[in-house]
Amino acid sequence: MARIVLATMGSLGDLHPMIALAVELRRRGHVAVINTWEGYEDKVAELGFEFRRLRPNVDPTDRELIRKTMDAREGPEFVIRELMMGNIFDMYDDLAAAVAGADIFVTGEIIYAAASVAEVTSCKWVSTSFAPISMFSAEDPNVYVQADWVEYLRPFPAFFHRGMLGMMRFLTKSWLAEYRKLRRSLNLSENHDPLFRNKFSPLTHLAMFTRALAEPQCDWPQTTIQTGTCFYDESEIGEPDPRLTDFLNNGTEPIVFTLGSAAVIDARDFFDESAKAAKALDRRAILLYGRDNEPPKGLNSDIVGFDYAPYSVVFKRAACVVHQGGAGTTAQVLRAGVPHLIMPYSHDQPDNAARCRRAGVAEIIGRNDYNVSSAAKALKNILENPRYLENAAGLKRIVDSEHGTATACDAITDILRK
Repeated sequence: MARIVLATMGSLGDLHPMIALAVELRRRGHVAVINTWEGYEDKVAELGFEFRRLRPNVDPTDRELIRKTMDAREGPEFVIRELMMGNIFDMYDDLAAAVAGADIFVTGEIIYAAASVAEVTSCKWVSTSFAPISMFSAEDPNVYVQADWVEYLRPFPAFFHRGMLGMMRFLTKSWLAEYRKLRRSLNLSENHDPLFRNKFSPLTHLAMFTRALAEPQCDWPQTTIQTGTCFYDESEIGEPDPRLTDFLNNGTEPIVFTLGSAAVIDARDFFDESAKAAKALDRRAILLYGRDNEPPKGLNSDIVGFDYAPYSVVFKRAACVVHQGGAGTTAQVLRAGVPHLIMPYSHDQPDNAARCRRAGVAEIIGRNDYNVSSAAKALKNILENPRYLENAAGLKRIVDSEHGTATACDAITDILRK
């Protein structure tokens, strides 16, 4: 029996894959410890896992904070430079405390203290990525926030995209001042890049996303194992709202509108406009408007709203899912085998959206362009063109062939044996 620490920060899209690992590792007889924001303590405790705090302390329901983190232009810098690097000493202390006595620790994308903890403690470390953008491949170039035009440069040779990545490293170098201070205080080399080159564990890096989004590339780290998505949602701990079940069982397949667990806090008029679009199309719809929001306008017997519903239950019954393009939400739609309409905010979302569009399963509307007219027009095209559903069925077969959680846990336990 091993003690395994799973450290993560972010939305439920970042927490849920780690919970999936924790559940499976516990089933295999190991002790799983979840190291994350205090705001998730109750959720972790309800599942019976040991919780350890990981700073910075962030309230996932803080609307102003979420607005800043999800901002298309400034969100990535705010998250990395202000939140993570600005609190890197606290993060290091909390992660090191959680790892004390552990046999191995597994970290999510923005746990920038991970390599330093591994160097100081000699505890075995496994890093992870939940979306293709996190691999920074020049062979399979990404679409970045506020740079949709990069999509048109994909045919350019890999050396061009390597140059772009080099420019990104140069532009973000100033974000690492506090990180370099931490490394100095630990007598570790300052010549260390936790954002790009040194973000991957030299033991094992788990690419925890489906091949339906991205295939392995020759410029991925040699230690990478692509596992497929590790799925978890609340369908595993309870039955869905009976009103939802009744709605799904008594009528045509609805359009489902959702903004995940983070973007939904800064929804603006998304749900009001979505209700209007469904009405304009004379389609049934489900609006998943978030636990901290008021019900949207325009609800009736055919256009219903719920603050939450398990994606694994509702997406497979949908005609189309309209969403923000987060890694977890996107993977759930791919598993459901239905088309998407994506309104990306920031971070990995524009790239996930572009990959789905290239695969012929989705269309994209910019956040500032989303309204009843644009949504209804795009949805009409998607729902009337059978190729979207046909392509979605093909990608579903890929997702169904993967066993993300089991494969990831196999890789973790293999490291334990070394």
